[in-house]
This record gives sequence, C-alpha cells and structure tokens, in this order.
Amino acid sequence: MILNIAAYRFVAIEQVDALAERLRERAEHAALRGTVLIAPEGLNLFLAGEEAPLRGFLDELRANPRFTSLHAKESWSAAMPFARLKVKRKDEIIAFRRERASPLQAGERAPAVDPPTLARWIAQGHDDGARRLVLLDTRNREEFGFGTFRGALTLPIDNFTDLPGALAAHRESLRDATVVSFCTGGIRCEKAALWLQADGMHNVLQLDGGILGYFEQVGGAGYDGGCFVFDQRVALDPQLQPLADGGAVA
Repeated sequence: MILNIAAYRFVAIEQVDALAERLRERAEHAALRGTVLIAPEGLNLFLAGEEAPLRGFLDELRANPRFTSLHAKESWSAAMPFARLKVKRKDEIIAFRRERASPLQAGERAPAVDPPTLARWIAQGHDDGARRLVLLDTRNREEFGFGTFRGALTLPIDNFTDLPGALAAHRESLRDATVVSFCTGGIRCEKAALWLQADGMHNVLQLDGGILGYFEQVGGAGYDGGCFVFDQRVALDPQLQPLADGGAVA
C-alpha cells in the first residue's frame, strides 16, 4: 500500500532555494512522488510513497524546529497516484495575492473550529451561542462539484484569487452568522479567514485541518460526496478511500 500525505506549515523561510534543494534530494532518496511547494511564508506538501521512507522523510523534516508541529493528514492507496516528484519555489504556498492573508503578516492564525465541534454545530444547526451557521467553501467549482458540506455557500470561481470578488455580494447577508471557511487541507480557508477578518468580517472561523482533517476525525457527518484531491485518485470519500486507484502514468 502507498501512504499519501497532505501537510502545510506557515513559517518564515529565508533561504527558500536552499531548502527546496535539500527537500528535493531527500524526497528523491526516499523515492517519493508528489508536489513540494516552498515559499517565504512556508511549506505545502502533497507526497506519496512507501510508508517507512515517507515517515522517515517527515521525521527528518520535523527535526527542524521550524517544522516540529507539522501535521500530516494521511490516506492510503493501492497504487502510486503521482507520476513524478515536483519541488517548486513559489511566492505563496497557495496564491491569493492579498495583504494580511498570512499568519506571518497577522501575527497569529485565524480563529479555528475543530472537526468534532463543527460536526456538533452542524447537527444542532447553530453554534454554541445559538448563532446560525454558514459553511463557506473556499475551493473552486471543479472541486466542490465532487462534494461539499450540505447547504454550504459555494462560489462560482475557478481560482482562489477570485474569492474576494465573488463573496462580496454575500457579505451583508452573513453578518448575523458564524461563518466557517473550509477547503481541502486548510491553507485556503486559513488565508481566507485571516483576510476577511482583517477586512472587517470578524465572524469568520477556519475549519482546522480542512475537509481531510474533518474526514480523519469525524467522517462524513453533514458532508455530501467526496473531497477532490490533486492527483490521480481524483477524490476521497469520507472514509478516505479513493474514487480511482489505478495509479499515475509514469
């Protein structure tokens, strides 16, 4: 079986190119495939490989104090879902192109709700303060076409950078709600929540760990369909089983 991991960490990285080269060497040595994105604001990983080498890669990465708290969301597949390894230097670990959208700029993470709490809120129809609950999907239309939280606010966008404009028409109607932003693994919903709070929308939380973290901890409570992933598995169901498991073409 192949272990698949998704992980990210917002942390200041000064020598981006040097770190990219070190991680490329270590990933190649471990015969890993997938994508490693490195930017001055942090690290974003989608990797797959044999269990022992991949866990060894993560252990070595976490030995660096900057990445000690890196949490990897795990799933399994019978086949390798990536054709090759790609290590890329980026300006952001996910492009948003907005100021005040990174914990490094804000000085702290956006307020978060954990999966068990969100599952409880969904079941009761409101948060613990009896405010109505709105789940804000920060992914694009292709992704939420495979599944999303029941009744979620979805936006007809193709790129994450389009979210602020698409959400503008809805902001007034969200004033009396507790808004929980969510995405695949947590990066986009964290950036969106931070930016929206800085832009005066103080009733926004992020779903800690995104959909994959939610599936890991509570399954599919309140969720319809699967979660699109960026590899040959196409999507994962709430039990983290792949929609397709034929592997990638080398």
